[in-house]
Amino acid sequence: MTDDGFFDRTTTRRPGARRPPVIDQDGNEVHQGPGAGGGAFGGPFGASGPFGAAGGAGAAFDFQSLSGISFGPLTREQRFARIDALSKLLDVAFVVPGTNIRYGIDGLIGLVPIVGDLLTTAISLWIVREARALGAPKHVVARMLGNVALDGVVGLVPFAGDAFDVMFRANVRNMRILRKWMDKQPRL
Repeated sequence: MTDDGFFDRTTTRRPGARRPPVIDQDGNEVHQGPGAGGGAFGGPFGASGPFGAAGGAGAAFDFQSLSGISFGPLTREQRFARIDALSKLLDVAFVVPGTNIRYGIDGLIGLVPIVGDLLTTAISLWIVREARALGAPKHVVARMLGNVALDGVVGLVPFAGDAFDVMFRANVRNMRILRKWMDKQPRL
């Protein structure tokens, strides 16, 4: 296993080594026993899954060897990294040339009246949903929803709302709130 948790062709997992927890779409830990999915990697892509020998598609294919791509449920760290990257893309991905002003695709999409603001608000709400799936308590989710609501409502105002979107950065604020909460949680 490589440092990032993916299998490669040159290393194998030590027998009895514990894998990181797998989190399902609802934020619950998935317990996989030795027979939970059959193959070397468990889940539907192992030897007894739909793409394995028992699944009717012939010999099992090693899906995990494809450029380090993981096809199973994501761990907490992977889910957090995914929404963190999305929040940075939305809020601080680009720099205005000659200045230190950062903006993201939220500011660009928000230039399209009403539809753009609704679209970016929907993406921001998905980030909050993922935070809830990671186990964030209601008071953390409420603060995150407040940031999204403020960003969405003020963003509807032509031009001034777009400037507010660039300066307020609701998604980066939400990730800061979530990261602060996650840092206080015990490590398993």
